[in-house]
Amino acid sequence: MPNVPDRHARTMLPIPDRPAPGLTTYDAKDPDTAYPPIEPLMPPEGAPNVLIVLLDDVGFGATSAFGGPSRTPTAERLAASGLKYNRFHTTALCAPTRAALLSGRNHHSVGMGSITETATSAPGNSSLRPNTKAPLAMTLKLNGYSTAQFGKCHEVPVWQSSPMGPFDAWPSGGGGFETFYGFIGGENNQYDPALYDGTIPVEPPKSAEDGYHLTEDLADRAVNWVRQQKALMPDKPFFMYFAPGATHAPHHVPKEWADGYRGQFDDGWDALRERTFARQKELGVIPADAELTARHAEITAWDDMPDQLKPVLAREMEVYAGFLEHTDHHVGRLIDAIEELGVLDNTIVYYIIGDNGASAEGTMNGAFNEMANFNGMAALETPEFMVGKMDEFGSPSSYNHYSVGWAWAMNTPFQWTKQVASHWGGTRNGTIVHWPNGIDERGGLRSQFTHVIDVAPTILEATGLPEPTMVNGVQQSPMEGTSMLYTFNEADAQERHDLQYFEMAGNRGIYFKGWSAVTKHRTPWVMVGGTLPAFDDDVWELYDGSQDYSQAENLAGKFPDKLAHLQRLWLIEATKYGVLPLDDRLIERANPDIAGRPTLIQGNSQLLFAGMGRLSENSVVSIKNKSFAITAEVEVPDEAAEGVIIAQGGRFGGWALYVKDGKAKFVYNVLGIQQFATEADRPIPAGAHQVRMEFAYDGGGLAKGGDVALFYDGNPAGTGRVGATQPIVFSADETTDVGYESGTTVSTDYTTGTSHFTGKIKSVRIDLGEDTHDHHIDPEERLRVAMARQ
Repeated sequence: MPNVPDRHARTMLPIPDRPAPGLTTYDAKDPDTAYPPIEPLMPPEGAPNVLIVLLDDVGFGATSAFGGPSRTPTAERLAASGLKYNRFHTTALCAPTRAALLSGRNHHSVGMGSITETATSAPGNSSLRPNTKAPLAMTLKLNGYSTAQFGKCHEVPVWQSSPMGPFDAWPSGGGGFETFYGFIGGENNQYDPALYDGTIPVEPPKSAEDGYHLTEDLADRAVNWVRQQKALMPDKPFFMYFAPGATHAPHHVPKEWADGYRGQFDDGWDALRERTFARQKELGVIPADAELTARHAEITAWDDMPDQLKPVLAREMEVYAGFLEHTDHHVGRLIDAIEELGVLDNTIVYYIIGDNGASAEGTMNGAFNEMANFNGMAALETPEFMVGKMDEFGSPSSYNHYSVGWAWAMNTPFQWTKQVASHWGGTRNGTIVHWPNGIDERGGLRSQFTHVIDVAPTILEATGLPEPTMVNGVQQSPMEGTSMLYTFNEADAQERHDLQYFEMAGNRGIYFKGWSAVTKHRTPWVMVGGTLPAFDDDVWELYDGSQDYSQAENLAGKFPDKLAHLQRLWLIEATKYGVLPLDDRLIERANPDIAGRPTLIQGNSQLLFAGMGRLSENSVVSIKNKSFAITAEVEVPDEAAEGVIIAQGGRFGGWALYVKDGKAKFVYNVLGIQQFATEADRPIPAGAHQVRMEFAYDGGGLAKGGDVALFYDGNPAGTGRVGATQPIVFSADETTDVGYESGTTVSTDYTTGTSHFTGKIKSVRIDLGEDTHDHHIDPEERLRVAMARQ
């Protein structure tokens, strides 16, 4: 390890400037004039480069490197000259894992008990990282590293995700990354992503029709950055965080990658688990005495699935396997670039294959549009519909996900899936560490218990940097992870991280010195409806990890005292790290008023202006499950206007008020499955006019329809009907735009290239109300009446 003579100075960041006292001459030409040369800030001599690759939603048994069906030659290559870790753990959900990884602290300690979209006012779930817990990238940057992030950032509080920030939680704001290129949020359309370069919204460099794919774009950017970094600063180490959106749904991949797996999954998920389990033992990535855990009753057996659906289900898995192979291929391009620069041997590469277990959020049937299940409307995707869409899975016209059964198979040999923090299926992810200059063994296996919070302290120890006690004037709390460096060259070293709690949406567990006590509380794919037990009624299980690698044999009845001890220990750890109060709410937490988090927009009216765009759903008043009106002040040229006045969402769900053939038109798109259009009976006259759309919600529950009325200058111009609406979310990545539409389009009447409004838009106002039916009074008064009725 490098020597660090200035260790004390580096505990306070930024490192204080300490000019040495000495002679100051009057004339610079005086022979006694002498000053030390200006030297750029550098880490300790010999400090390695660092690359963290974090894939998304990949189960332990998905990649060929860990016995799975997806061919991952890059993972195999790195493992062959590095180390595999078969007891590495995440938090069971994406944003919490990422927050823990980048801080070296437990996810509740940095406010990320769940995803940002369900943040509450409780400190452990606020989505706000305390300034006493500076991110790793900031520490490395302030010690002289070049820093860059490419890909997914899901750690920005939703009320700070608009173009106005604040940017404290953005990667290139307060996150410590000098360069950021990627997206903000939980997932993105791989063919048409909502991208940012730093904090500036940008469009993809080409279209899906021209062969665009986000993972390839991210790899291109990362390769170019590392080449430039080494060309301009060859002696300065880099820290790169490469976090593609893959393989999170939607599972998007060019058809040829999916077709490479034709027919390989026709015998279903039960058979796939058996094959994967056998390969895992052959590879030695699981112990020879490990057991394959049983399928739970909530997961349907392959033989019991409808025969009509089986070809669709098999295609879902073909698409996913191709998606994962495609992702590994582009990770390989980045590894190749680093090797070509001659610095791979002195680069610590963490290849963390998944930020949680495989995702079971796609229902037992899978989904053509995963937003259907998130809105409690999965029943719209009937077997007949799915069969009709089978050939489109993975394409730009899909927003697809695979079946719960495939997720379960991808987590072989463990129980359960993503979100289930109690069991290893949700939290155990295959991980590879590659660093030839620091690891002697090639192709080794490490089985010490490790956790994602261990990565940051490992990197600091390997680079010879102290954990800072002060960052930007704020005293820091200690990291909560344990450096893994001791395992690099001691295969049999006794594990040092021997105590770890787990919790996600009430699913909870504790690991202590080989034993684990766990209780599953919530089933991930049951998003609407269902009855949850009281926390005290949850049934706990007990496993001896020294004898039972996969949590296959529940010993709770055999060792009740041991179980009680671990349950009490879980409660102590939960109190210590801000897990309490337990919160298993889902739909309620989506409502900011109930959850207690701030909202960017207050009140029941919002005024927008032409050119505003890339506004997330949390940046716009919610029109869901209520009446609302859109009032636009426009100026129409003599040759008539065309294009979008305002649009929210896109191809897979949303609404738009636009002008087609000179006429105002309102379209409500339900999940890309149903479209309801209302068109005005005449064109908008030339000149300045008010165009207004009123939607009168039927009421009586969520997702109901309503009547549509169009007006020009207060005069009726057309009526229509919306049969149903989306009650919870339009999209995880599409946005609201005024005067144009970015991303995919709500309506097929126009493309993004023809979406720009050809007239002028002075303003667009969204008004919320229970009843906007009364056409006989002024719109302002109509709104006041509606508000009074609430």
